[in-house]
Amino acid sequence: MLRFERFIAGRYLRGAEGAREGRRFLHFIILVAVGGVAVGVAALLLSLSIVRGFSGEIKEKITGFGAHVQVESIQDEPLSDAESMAFRLARFPQVIRVAPVIQEFVLLRRTSDAIEGVMLWGVDSLPPYLRRQMIQGGPVFSSDTTEATGIVIGAKLARLIGADVGDRIAGFSLRGLDADAGLSGARRPRVKPFVVTGIYETFLENFDEIYVFTNLEAARGFLGYAPDEVTRFDLTLSDTRLAETVSDSVEVTFGFPVMSRTIFEVWRGLFAWVNLQENIIPLVIGVIVIVAAFNIIGALLMIVLEKTGEIGVLQSMGASRRVLRRLFLWLGLLIGLVGTIIGEALALVLALLQERFGIIPLPAEAYYMDTAPIDLNPLDFLIVLVVTLALCLLAAYIPARVASRIDPIRVIRFS
Repeated sequence: MLRFERFIAGRYLRGAEGAREGRRFLHFIILVAVGGVAVGVAALLLSLSIVRGFSGEIKEKITGFGAHVQVESIQDEPLSDAESMAFRLARFPQVIRVAPVIQEFVLLRRTSDAIEGVMLWGVDSLPPYLRRQMIQGGPVFSSDTTEATGIVIGAKLARLIGADVGDRIAGFSLRGLDADAGLSGARRPRVKPFVVTGIYETFLENFDEIYVFTNLEAARGFLGYAPDEVTRFDLTLSDTRLAETVSDSVEVTFGFPVMSRTIFEVWRGLFAWVNLQENIIPLVIGVIVIVAAFNIIGALLMIVLEKTGEIGVLQSMGASRRVLRRLFLWLGLLIGLVGTIIGEALALVLALLQERFGIIPLPAEAYYMDTAPIDLNPLDFLIVLVVTLALCLLAAYIPARVASRIDPIRVIRFS
């Protein structure tokens, strides 16, 4: 009997036509119902892929600068005994990389009119993420001259001061300079020559404009740090989900004045913005699928009205109300299935085109990237398929119930 119900439902789906004038209108309504489901499914999957890709890109960019956990002093002073502390941090089982960092505010001057305040990072080597974002030069700190140290700057800063690879820049450090003494001329800021050896671009404008990188030992001497002092340690973990646990463990292990913060705490505002988009956008787009599923109610009710005579004949031939309910439930399910398959195929094609050609551009100053990122997840396709079919089946219940309550005697008498 189920084979019979599927056969009739498939026949209605393929060739549903009205018996009176405007025969093809009913067929058009079926196509609209299928198309609505397809468009809703495609929009939902694309939004999920873009939001997940966007979230992943932002997390990669931020952690690319500051790793997953930052360990520093709560007193805003350098950490001493850095070598021993780095060894102890590396023994945490979740930590795969410990990077000492010397970070201070300095002034960079290329010409008398091109002066910018920046945050200088002294590191052993440029973080792996930034190495992949180099657009000019290379991720090195060595220069052709012995008196000048190599420095890697962001593209936004390079445009502001008109710097290019190979240009010489003077750095001025105010660390440890007493304000009153500085004004009286008793002490002068430290000065160090640099050579631009590389330019990176992440489209995080605040980062590309502010952060510059140089050799750890060069930064130590320039900023007046002791041989075994660092500003902080950046910890890279095997799993970002362990960041909070590791952060708490570090504070318990080292105690005051050591402070440990996850990157999600350091950049709380930015990650809150990302989480808002992750939670809201799929919900809003998902409404399209719900509306499309309930459009099936109208389409199936129109089929019931047009096929009233056929329904009466089926009942007179022995089809029970239960059979008729299943018939229209099958029809609703088939509409949802065909629409979902078309929508998922459309979403997959558009996602692959976006990955390959970047057909959806974004303003980099607002979204920190110049094209919409895509992160396809097979689980999304499966979940959307199941949820959409469930909604379509639910939407088909009302027309199925209406069809099962048709009186065959009255239908045959007046048809």
